[in-house]
Amino acid sequence: MTKVLVIQSSAMNETSNTRLLTAKLLARLGRDSELDITTRDLAQNQLPHITDQTLGAFFTPQDQRSAEQVQIVALSDRLVAELLNNDIIIIAAPMYNFGVPSTLKAYFDHIARAGVTFKYTETGPVGLVENKQAYIVTATGGIHAGTPRDFVAPYVKTFLGFLGVNAVETFAAEGMSMADMKETSLSEVMTAIEQL
Repeated sequence: MTKVLVIQSSAMNETSNTRLLTAKLLARLGRDSELDITTRDLAQNQLPHITDQTLGAFFTPQDQRSAEQVQIVALSDRLVAELLNNDIIIIAAPMYNFGVPSTLKAYFDHIARAGVTFKYTETGPVGLVENKQAYIVTATGGIHAGTPRDFVAPYVKTFLGFLGVNAVETFAAEGMSMADMKETSLSEVMTAIEQL
């Protein structure tokens, strides 16, 4: 059985293109292997954004943390354990105002932990999240791939690589706000998913 962690970040439900494409991707992956799927919906269950208290808790040695710091770190520890416990990671990230939804950024801030998911060495940072396959599913209202405005998939791929996840494939649907492009773009991405 293949364990899959799905990170949903679209604020939309039934009309979300990233949710639609993620469902298609899960159906495709499910034809090759039985899937044990864990979904973390960041729109429905938002994580707190990083604060001074959060950073203080992260950087305080475990045996010196206050009760409040222990509680703060416990949330991050659960998210990291969830990440490490899965074989495949699917990150569904629509573009909002040229970036990822703030809920997804908050998630990234909770799982990027020095000494836990990456470490610093004499030659630079090294990711500690290994042997994972990741898929990035994006949707944009306009056309951004390959332009200086393409801040979603490259950012998510860079972040995953920083953690050690280097087997990454991207499915990007563009022109979702353009009536003459939407259906063609969705169809092309669905075909690409089918050809996995």
